[in-house]
Amino acid sequence: MEGEIETFIKVWIIAIASLCYCYYISSKIPKGILRLLSILPILYLFLILPLNLYSFHLGGPTIFFLVWLSTFKLILFSFNQPPLSPLPNNIFHFISIASLPINPQKPNPTTFFSSKKPNLPLTCFKVVILGVIICCYDYSEHMHPYFILFLYCCHMYLGIELVLALCAAPVRTLFGFEIESQFNEPYLSTSLQDFWGRRWNLMVTRTLRLTVYNPIRHVIKSNVGSTWANYIATLATFVVSGLMHEIIYYYLARVSPTWEVTWFFVLHGVFTSVEVAVKKIALRRGWRLHRAISGPLTLAFLAVTGNWLFFPPLERNGVVTKAIGEYAIMVDFVKDKLPLHLFS
Repeated sequence: MEGEIETFIKVWIIAIASLCYCYYISSKIPKGILRLLSILPILYLFLILPLNLYSFHLGGPTIFFLVWLSTFKLILFSFNQPPLSPLPNNIFHFISIASLPINPQKPNPTTFFSSKKPNLPLTCFKVVILGVIICCYDYSEHMHPYFILFLYCCHMYLGIELVLALCAAPVRTLFGFEIESQFNEPYLSTSLQDFWGRRWNLMVTRTLRLTVYNPIRHVIKSNVGSTWANYIATLATFVVSGLMHEIIYYYLARVSPTWEVTWFFVLHGVFTSVEVAVKKIALRRGWRLHRAISGPLTLAFLAVTGNWLFFPPLERNGVVTKAIGEYAIMVDFVKDKLPLHLFS
């Protein structure tokens, strides 16, 4: 564990030094292809740095932050697009925004990405629930597979949300940033469009909108029309998301891609586009499915397709087992480092 922590620190020192280069050197180069070329070595470095990490809980966030979020943010920065443009006030702001899952903006009540203050009691409750889920895994051999699937879904949501919130909290406190919400209670989703566009991992949603959806829609709109441009751009966004998840799976499992998770997102892209089209027709005729029906249907579709395509590669390659096992390793590591009288 100590060796992994040391490697983790070295990886992030290199990443921070690379972002300093982007702030002091690349930002002085005119926007466009030239600035992108100056950043390409950093993008390559961010791709290989996480290969030095093998633990799930140190490697997973590092992969997500550097390989996905930082890479996409720096590509946007090359063309003077937010969140790194206009250039932040100082290097600390730049590094925080570039490397962490935050997007500091003034809250806008007219958007789905407006900031809201952290709810400490609710966060504590979610921590407790996550702890209960981890303890439940000790009795998994006595559980129904569908209940284990339920635990996986809850674990993934709570784990990601709490890690992102933990990373955002110091930045919010130190710099006073108004940070866009990263999750918006996805278990309350009433449709796939609602889940993917307004509730689940909004940092990724906004990044994909700027890097994939908007450019593709803008390019093809004049040729295929606004409606088809929306559908094609939506599907392309889901495909890119699937490919990025495939890359993350490779880092976590170190095995060749099976493309299951890519097909998971392709399937959801198709069904989301169909759902949007059907809803437009239904609304014109005055039809609306009650949220008491649409909500459970949405969550059931997510669970079924997740059990079919999303989770199997993680289970098959031992990623789930490793992730669960690391909790005990982390507890033992903390106990070894803290004074013995605290546990007596």
